[in-house]
Amino acid sequence: MALLPLKKYKFLKSRTFIYHSLFWVGIYLLWVVTFRSYSFPLTKTMTVEFCYLIFITADYYAISNFIIPQFLLKRKYVLFVSATLIIITLSAWLRALVAVQMNQHFFHAAQITGFGTLYLNSIINISLWVLLITMGKMIIDRIQTQQQLELLEKERIKNELDYLKAQINPHALFNSLNTIYGHIDKSNQVARNILLQFSELLRYQLYDCGAEKVSLEKEIEYIKNYVGFQRLRKDEKLVVDVDIKNIETGLKIAPLLLVVLIENAFKFVSNFSDKENKISIRIFTKDNRLHSSFINTKELRQATITNTSNGIGITNLKRRLELLYTHKNELTITIENDVYKANLIIDLT
Repeated sequence: MALLPLKKYKFLKSRTFIYHSLFWVGIYLLWVVTFRSYSFPLTKTMTVEFCYLIFITADYYAISNFIIPQFLLKRKYVLFVSATLIIITLSAWLRALVAVQMNQHFFHAAQITGFGTLYLNSIINISLWVLLITMGKMIIDRIQTQQQLELLEKERIKNELDYLKAQINPHALFNSLNTIYGHIDKSNQVARNILLQFSELLRYQLYDCGAEKVSLEKEIEYIKNYVGFQRLRKDEKLVVDVDIKNIETGLKIAPLLLVVLIENAFKFVSNFSDKENKISIRIFTKDNRLHSSFINTKELRQATITNTSNGIGITNLKRRLELLYTHKNELTITIENDVYKANLIIDLT
């Protein structure tokens, strides 16, 4: 097992070597085809371009593997420019020197090109190709790094959303179990109805909420079941007014968003003995935008609690909206005397 990382490293290293070799072979053949002159043999073109290939390749790896990491990435720009110019001028001088010797002793050219001309041509050609190849490699690396960062960010967001949903689901589950426990000894019929509603809620959470988006119609059906289930936990004096209409078909929404506000309404609803206790729920869609409002009466002594903290459910809701519907949602929560209001608008396009 200890040899596995070493084997993997050798494999990646050999694959990189193959890719680089194929690239330079392709560049060399391109040069031979592009710069071939029919006034002298093909072998001379191949030799000249191979000579350029040696110095350009050496300069490229020296710059990309040493000069850029040591100077450019550390913001030592003067040293970076100086080192780059030195290595290019040095390699151009060597290349011109080699070209002079080859013209004299190998090609036996009748007219010998001067060293100054060869040196200038070498500087221009080497600088141009090293710059192009180095910039191309940097652009490719930048694109690959950006893609990796985007993948990591998507994975981070998915994990965070899964964590936030995981906090919501068990919370609703335990509340539901407490409801069943509170009614089981009163009437078997009530218990059966509770279990039936609970099974529908649990089924939706376990099997439908795994997707990033669910059908809005399914979410609305879940909300209706959830409201009916919560009614069983409250006193019969509580008035629950539900108005859900004009729901456009074909829309999708992230699951378990609205239910947080409904749960909050049932949690903080008042328990007055001398006046009405009420929860009002309004949900409709218009132009692919979901409009919802949740209003509940509350007791004055709850003002401090709800003003200072909306609880883990509201905090998670805000975070999920920020991640899933960035700049496409409007959540407002207001507290006025004995009334708690929450309004949520989501653009579902």
